[in-house]
Amino acid sequence: MLVGIDLGTTNSLVACFRDGKPELIPNRLGSFLTPSVVAVDEDGQVLVGEVAKEYGMLHPLSVAKVFKRSMGTEKTYTLGDRTMRPEELSGLVLRSLKEDAEIYLSEPVTEAIVSVPAYFNEFQRKATKQAGQLAGLDVQRIINEPTAAALAYGVGDEDKDERCLVFDLGGGTFDVSILDFYHSVMEVRSIAGDNFLGGENFTALLATMFLEQAAIAPETLDVRTMNRVMKAAEECKCAYVDNPLPVMSVQIGNETVEQTMPFSDFRDACGPLLEALRRPIERSLKDAHVRLTDIDRVILVGGATKLKVIRSFVTQVFHHFPETAAVDPDTAVAIGAAITCGMKLRDKEIREVVLTDVCPFTLGTEVVMDNGLFEESGHYLPLIERNTVIPVSRPQTVYTAHDNQSRVNVKVLQGESRLAKNNILLGEVPVPVPPGPKGEQGVDITYTYDVNSLLEVEVHVLSTGVKRKVVVQGGENRLSDEEVAERFERLQYLKQSPRDEEPNRLLILRGERLYEECTGEAREAVNRALMQFDRVLERQDRLEIERARKTLAKVLDEAEFQM
Repeated sequence: MLVGIDLGTTNSLVACFRDGKPELIPNRLGSFLTPSVVAVDEDGQVLVGEVAKEYGMLHPLSVAKVFKRSMGTEKTYTLGDRTMRPEELSGLVLRSLKEDAEIYLSEPVTEAIVSVPAYFNEFQRKATKQAGQLAGLDVQRIINEPTAAALAYGVGDEDKDERCLVFDLGGGTFDVSILDFYHSVMEVRSIAGDNFLGGENFTALLATMFLEQAAIAPETLDVRTMNRVMKAAEECKCAYVDNPLPVMSVQIGNETVEQTMPFSDFRDACGPLLEALRRPIERSLKDAHVRLTDIDRVILVGGATKLKVIRSFVTQVFHHFPETAAVDPDTAVAIGAAITCGMKLRDKEIREVVLTDVCPFTLGTEVVMDNGLFEESGHYLPLIERNTVIPVSRPQTVYTAHDNQSRVNVKVLQGESRLAKNNILLGEVPVPVPPGPKGEQGVDITYTYDVNSLLEVEVHVLSTGVKRKVVVQGGENRLSDEEVAERFERLQYLKQSPRDEEPNRLLILRGERLYEECTGEAREAVNRALMQFDRVLERQDRLEIERARKTLAKVLDEAEFQM
């Protein structure tokens, strides 16, 4: 079975295409959204999703989140006595989604189409494919999130030519894409974005404002208390939809600190973040050679676009209201990924659409250039410019730069800086050349970039006919195929929380957190309810446990409401 997966920074989703339509798949707790959070408990058991998120409120040093931002890097996360890379953590999230899909569909799930931010570089895309391998999935295609979202919103369904701008603001990343639809072709014109800007930044801003108003220095708080501040900030941020004057309430030490957080103050403080959002919009328009007035539709994608301050900003920039009603911004990418599954399977209910994409970053090499006074090394020579439609193949002839040079080392670079050292080194392709005067030996370099974000580099020495062709896989810090296989085996043996125990575990963790946060009668009520639930669990009567779970949930809801 082939499924579509939105592997998000904050939440992840899985969907399929069956019976002629996309279908979201609920997780083991009955929700479509699975938090992209991984924890390891005191028994060494791996927790994923909502349970891991709740566990992290009590044990912040044993939880990992927002690791999507670190995909393709050397960063590691320590959970208990385990050290994991971002792709391993993502692999555990994908494995959880895979298991949920298999239970829901009653058949094995072995293949997936996974979405990534359009602005992900080669290392991040390869790490995403490796995360799929670690989950036991064959990633058939990597699709850009804005392209998937456009499919979900039905761009081109009315068989009319149109140009849309997809504004994709998730929990941790931001993308802007401009797409044209004409004659059953969906063409990406340009993409821009920021992989370190998302809803989490707005939450952190609100948390900072709260602490400043309360005259509390962040460095005086422990990790658990800061988690409570961030949780309250997230709730306050979402409350702005209906309430311009929400109150943030956080237990700090033995005191409950409350501050009114006017929306007007938050909106004013968001100025620098909104300006950071504006820059990729301007860049995407410039790269696509279009004006604001050329945009027919503005589509909002990602949970952070539900924020009042974001919708106001988008309306102000584009001078008309964006589309929000057709599809839930939280689920649009997963639905689009599922539609892509239908297209790949050539489902009869899917209208044939040709998808074209673009290269998100410029690809080039390092060369020596004449600066007018002398020849200077370390300059960047672009071969494939950013936002070039893919697949694409571009040749370039270079010549030896020094007398008696016996080798040309082609450095494969990605980035926009004019200096080679400031761009990302993807790999190197050395070839021998006959020694002689500089400029005598010519070498053809051809870069070929395909729809799966694979870059093939061919280097051809013209005088000798020597050719070397390689598919660039990334730097030394990437996992080799052997390492992926080894880590796959290791992840398979990790103890994971049993599916049928997770609803109970989640409620108990939530109750333990609320016991710490509450005082007085509410605290006593939570304690009594937890003890009663423990006694019911010991009797192992399934129907009785289900009734007790509802009773405990009601007590916890009341305790949270009183806080």
